[in-house]
Amino acid sequence: MSATPVLELKAITKNVLTQEGDLAILRPISMRIMAGETIAITGASGSGKSTLLGILAGLDVPTSGEVFLSGHCLTALDEEGRARVRAENVGFIFQSFQLLPGLTALENVMLPLELRGNQQARPMATEFLNRVGLESRIRHYPPQLSGGEQQRVAIARAFASQPRILFADEPTGNLDSKTGARIIDLLFELNRASATTLVFITHEERLACLCQRRIVLEAGQMVCASSSQVGKGESHASLEIIAA
Repeated sequence: MSATPVLELKAITKNVLTQEGDLAILRPISMRIMAGETIAITGASGSGKSTLLGILAGLDVPTSGEVFLSGHCLTALDEEGRARVRAENVGFIFQSFQLLPGLTALENVMLPLELRGNQQARPMATEFLNRVGLESRIRHYPPQLSGGEQQRVAIARAFASQPRILFADEPTGNLDSKTGARIIDLLFELNRASATTLVFITHEERLACLCQRRIVLEAGQMVCASSSQVGKGESHASLEIIAA
């Protein structure tokens, strides 16, 4: 494992201006996440989870502090520069799937690859749809697919781009418990196969317990960063938490 973290926050904060004055959404948070980690971010609604995920992924910028993703200082880049780093390093899975209804499952997975000029978009998209068990559904459109099948298309799309780090916001939030369990298992299988770092926002206890580390937010502060026993003795890289 490289000694360089794939993701690092240095004393980041996030404030917004309201009618009542300056509101602190995130108080100083510092952390390092190493390649291949599986991380759960948990906390009550309004604790700052989505804001933290947005800053980690370079979709938002902190009020103060620095963010490093794959060696790039995101806080020193403009939006175009951050978008370029995201395109090269980051994948996303959203609770609402974010599939284009006018494209087939295959075309949805191919699209981000084609936008990057990948000449192997079709075979790569087909391979990942096969890996998520949708080889018989690749020509179906999202409205013709169940919620679980749509989520598997979203997972195939995310992993086909071979991101270094994958962010998932409540990836099982719209699924029944049985389908959600299958999606969780699939995410971790692909993590093991691809060594992709996974960072989840989740309220689901099973998913949080399967992750190597859990970060708990409370009123914008990181109040807990605990280890999980994963794989009964399986060796993992570490998440370093630095006191802010």
